[in-house]
Amino acid sequence: MTTAPVEERVTLDDLTRDPYPIYRRMRAETPIVDVPAARRIFLTKAKHTRMVKDNAELYSSDDPKTPMERAFQAHTLMRKDGDEHRRERMAMQKAFSPKVIKTDWAELYAKIASDYLDRLPRGETVDLFKDLCGPVAARILAHILGLDEASDADMQRWSQTLIDGAGNFGFRDEPFAKSDTANAEMNAYFDSIQARHKADPNNSAMSIMLNAKDPIPESQIYANIKIAIGGGINEPRDALATILYGLLTNPDQLEEVRRTEAWTDAFEEGVRWVAPIQASSRKVMEAHQIDGIDIPEGVTLMTIQASANHDEDVFEDGHLYNVFRAKAQHQAFGNGPHHCSGAQVARKTVGEIMLPMIFERFPNMKLNKAEDVVWSGFGFRGPLNLPVTLN
Repeated sequence: MTTAPVEERVTLDDLTRDPYPIYRRMRAETPIVDVPAARRIFLTKAKHTRMVKDNAELYSSDDPKTPMERAFQAHTLMRKDGDEHRRERMAMQKAFSPKVIKTDWAELYAKIASDYLDRLPRGETVDLFKDLCGPVAARILAHILGLDEASDADMQRWSQTLIDGAGNFGFRDEPFAKSDTANAEMNAYFDSIQARHKADPNNSAMSIMLNAKDPIPESQIYANIKIAIGGGINEPRDALATILYGLLTNPDQLEEVRRTEAWTDAFEEGVRWVAPIQASSRKVMEAHQIDGIDIPEGVTLMTIQASANHDEDVFEDGHLYNVFRAKAQHQAFGNGPHHCSGAQVARKTVGEIMLPMIFERFPNMKLNKAEDVVWSGFGFRGPLNLPVTLN
């Protein structure tokens, strides 16, 4: 019997500050490793993370140790499998489909991006994370979900509160107290907009679910919207901030991206380099082995896509931002049945609209001090600030 080695040294604080050196060591020495601080066995190699995500029968999303159910006050579709997961996912999938993005949302995305860029003061130093990345992601998502009356501030606060709760692997009281308050606010707001959506149906997620011929229960409609709020702001927000940092700290790459209009490549490299969603959990349904390591039934595995995206077997110098690296498939949006529903929205809003528009408006934008940018996050990761001078 060969059990996974135990890594007692690593704390959640270590992983929140900077997990990448830890993952690099794990990939080299203990690619399958039990981390008591997270109460999970980490999988850090790309081949293992992909294999687990693709096999929903052996690896269930119904993780019994997740803080997500407590944070969202619901057993969400993120923790469901099979037909149950499929029914809830498909209930709002139309709002995120390429066709609806093109017919209903693309023009609006561009207008929102332009309006928010108009608010930025040329020639001054601003924090793009706070003044652009977060607000524009919140406004775009509010329209997609049908939450038009919700303010940018509320959308961002709800999102961050849910994310903090879902990532509260230490089960501390404070993040859950905040998520309880946010859930009460969201429930009351969702109640207040039902009549509008039923009277005037549209292609927003809330309207589609409320007006379906065979709707899912109201509790799960609300849970679906909360899942979208949680991931649908932080993912494009952090991706945009990360890519801007990557381009501004690599001016030669930025020049070539602008010359060749390789904005989509810049986007894909950014989410590979620092995956906004860094890790996911799966419950083992049957005892087996992975590369000679015994994996008991009932344990929780954590697939570390952040580590998989730096795996030396797939990416050369994966720790570097390099738009023009040899192409290889990253796992930032996951794979298998739980592949990120909002991936195409993020690609459209960030890669096709925001990035070229920002550099068209401010072609000589400068990052003030790269060392002043603060990065944080274990389950979800990105910069917390992005001070630039706009020219």
